[in-house]
Amino acid sequence: MKRLISLLGASVLLAFTAAGQPAAQPPSADLQFQLPATDDGLPGAGPLRRADWFQKIWTERRHLWAGHVQQDQHALVFLGDSITQGWGDNLAGRFPGAKVANRGISGDTTRGVLIRLQADVLSLHPAGIVLLIGTNDLEDQAAPAIVAGNLKLILAELKRADPRMPIVLCAVFPSSAVKQRSADRIKELNTLYAAAVKGDRQVTLLDTWSLFANAQGDAPADLFPDLLHLNQAGYAKWAAALCPILATLGFVENEPDDFKPEPGFVSLFNGRNLTGWGFRPTSEADIQSAKRWQATDPNAAAWPVVTKAVNFDGQIASSDGRYVAKAGRLIVTTPPEGRKIQQLSTTRAFPRNFILKLEFRATPNADSGIFIREPQLQCRDYLVAGPYTKLAKYRPQDWNEIEVTVTGLVARCTCNGEVLEEALPVPATGPIGLEGDRGQMEYRRIRIKELP
Repeated sequence: MKRLISLLGASVLLAFTAAGQPAAQPPSADLQFQLPATDDGLPGAGPLRRADWFQKIWTERRHLWAGHVQQDQHALVFLGDSITQGWGDNLAGRFPGAKVANRGISGDTTRGVLIRLQADVLSLHPAGIVLLIGTNDLEDQAAPAIVAGNLKLILAELKRADPRMPIVLCAVFPSSAVKQRSADRIKELNTLYAAAVKGDRQVTLLDTWSLFANAQGDAPADLFPDLLHLNQAGYAKWAAALCPILATLGFVENEPDDFKPEPGFVSLFNGRNLTGWGFRPTSEADIQSAKRWQATDPNAAAWPVVTKAVNFDGQIASSDGRYVAKAGRLIVTTPPEGRKIQQLSTTRAFPRNFILKLEFRATPNADSGIFIREPQLQCRDYLVAGPYTKLAKYRPQDWNEIEVTVTGLVARCTCNGEVLEEALPVPATGPIGLEGDRGQMEYRRIRIKELP
């Protein structure tokens, strides 16, 4: 980052001016907006940047924001460094319907965010936070454990201010060793971030590292021209990854879905609640499968055992909150544990031949599945999580249509018309089910046509 700024100098500030940020502020900005002269008595640990360019932009942006406190009350606040600042002030254009505020400062570190948290963020009484921070700490050779410690302090302050405010924590983006941000150090930091929020229902961890990383774990040049900052295509990809989470939290996409099934099809999900769906008793086969699964992933949460059927007719969420009906979407929420197996099924079985259609949208690297009578068709963020990584028509972080045609004891399964399984064996009867595992998955327009 230092090298980038030294090379580009004023052009960086002009670039942000073009994105809607002012080029200058009054020269006598209040001392409260300036970086403290020393680290003495400051919270957190690790690097604080003190180069002239950084102190200038720190003071100017914070002085500007002080005049926006009233207009930005109860906004969804984007908080971070230059990658966040790079959104500009047109965040609302990326997330229609949401009131948003950009609180990114180029060059900032986790400790810098911690110091300015009260004045720049908490004074807004934010409705939610989208946080991306930590890459500059790595460039300044901070140990990942130090950076993760600062993150914990940031989260603690946010939660203390409002224990119900949703926080979306973005994993640190890939970069490059030539930027003093090697893939190994970023992955180590992201592992510590995940551990810091494991089990925390107030924080949703978004796997933005898998979203962007190439096969070597570095930033791809077509989205990160300088191997650190996003271009417009990169921001579009980040926005698409955030939208499903922000929709679940109620910031965007709150309009009902007016979709009507084709003639001959019947909706299995009414779009308003979980009528017709429930938890079935856990079979012995599932229990043994869960034990094998946990043996391969010791960090995974226990697979809950259901001893008797539970129906959710009329309810907008399952008893554990894992499945939620909202604005036409049946949402499999992100498990706070990181990974947690759960199954929701229709309360009726389907012994006749049928055509099942539905649409799904996956967050980056999400893992779910569709149970067809009993066997599971893997339904995931296919190009990242597999197993169908060669699909040409799959739309990442967008809606995709699954069609399943069951004839006798086999199912033909397609995604956007491409074959996933030509002849998946299925039993003679059983329900339709949706699995929860990792990340967030949304399903909508679930309908079935029973055949003669």
